[in-house]
Amino acid sequence: MTGRERERALIAAAVLFALAVAPRALVVWQWGGEAPVWDGHYYDFGARRIAAGFGYSDDVMIAGRAVWHPWCHYPVGYSAFLGAFYRVFGATQAVADVVNVVTGALLAPVTFALARHGLSFRRAAAAGALVALSPGLVVYAALSMTEPLAALLSLAAFWVAVEVRRPWLGLAAGALVLGLAALVRPQALMCAPFLGLVVVRARGAPLAARLRVGALGAAVACAVALVPVLPWTARNCRVMDGCALVSTNAGWNLAIGAFPRATGRFETLRSSDGCREVTGQVQQDRCWLAYGLHHIQATPGRWLALVPKKLAYTFDHESFPVEYLREARPKAWPEERRVAVRGLLTASHRALVCTAALGFVAIALRRRTQVALAFGVALAAYLGFQAAEPTFWPLAAFAALLPWLPLPGRPRARPALLMPVALLGTTIVAHAVFFGEDRYHMVVTPALCILAAAALRRPG
Repeated sequence: MTGRERERALIAAAVLFALAVAPRALVVWQWGGEAPVWDGHYYDFGARRIAAGFGYSDDVMIAGRAVWHPWCHYPVGYSAFLGAFYRVFGATQAVADVVNVVTGALLAPVTFALARHGLSFRRAAAAGALVALSPGLVVYAALSMTEPLAALLSLAAFWVAVEVRRPWLGLAAGALVLGLAALVRPQALMCAPFLGLVVVRARGAPLAARLRVGALGAAVACAVALVPVLPWTARNCRVMDGCALVSTNAGWNLAIGAFPRATGRFETLRSSDGCREVTGQVQQDRCWLAYGLHHIQATPGRWLALVPKKLAYTFDHESFPVEYLREARPKAWPEERRVAVRGLLTASHRALVCTAALGFVAIALRRRTQVALAFGVALAAYLGFQAAEPTFWPLAAFAALLPWLPLPGRPRARPALLMPVALLGTTIVAHAVFFGEDRYHMVVTPALCILAAAALRRPG
């Protein structure tokens, strides 16, 4: 990149950041400022404990005395990140709001920077603008939730990996950042093998050599990504009732997606479901893991039949930001406003998914394959909108699968585009296995924006 090109990119990134900050600050000013609710309550509580010097913990009453009690049910990353700012500026909701606005706004220039390595300048800027103005991401700035930080670190890892000119060094640097992302969202580790496969390539070499290099890159990426995680794992082994890589909610989540009352979305587990006699978080998680695996093995057909529902709950609508804010501040959300904003968020998300499905479909009207793909996406979008229960998750799955197929006339699959696709694909797999909720697609909204900006490029 020449000096002029770099200056132009920096100006574009600054403009995108400003474009992203303004609506997020407005949303926080209008609807934020309330104490966090749902999972946000626990993230905020953990951050306050960390800021106060108590680590990731709470106090339990034993014989009338408050006794320090370590946590790791939720991943530590977001609470630690927020706790650092609480420590310096004070543990207030205003500090959390500023941190969340800036975190969400940084997604726009980072998305642009990553997309610049796979798209034209204009298309990369369009990807950044889509992130900056995404209604769902804008409203999410008023929530004390993990998804924007998880998305920011994941995309930053991909950007670092392709920004560094030496592929192996870029791979290592990107994997380290991906490890930090895993402390916020452990599923980020699922992207590590793809990072190795697409960043280091033996172009022009025989297939066997290319496979060896790809396998080595995947192994290196996985090993390096664990470097930021293992100190936290060692802490868990030392203070908890057993070892946990990052958190102790994997077994819990598997059970929610597999037990007899499973619906495909979050359901509260009760002691009457199982795991009555447990004494610690790790033991409880292992119990729920065994419980979930037992039901999967006993009724695999029922578990598989829930996969479409799980993905539908994840990708077919967007309502969580509104419901979170309504729970925190009911008087600010009369039914008319609630329905209207939910409708806006859902409509914009569905349009984004439909456009993203065209990310690796080229403008090539003389190629039957490309015409068929474009027609298929349009038909699926039409049927999705017209269905009694609008259905769009197949388009998200299509967007995640198509770039890996060796179809003629397909646009070039650059590493900077394949890594966001891997983020989308691993998210689909994770929530097909566990359970679905629409907040989980917020992590991949920037990836969808990149694919949408890439739609209908020329082949080559």
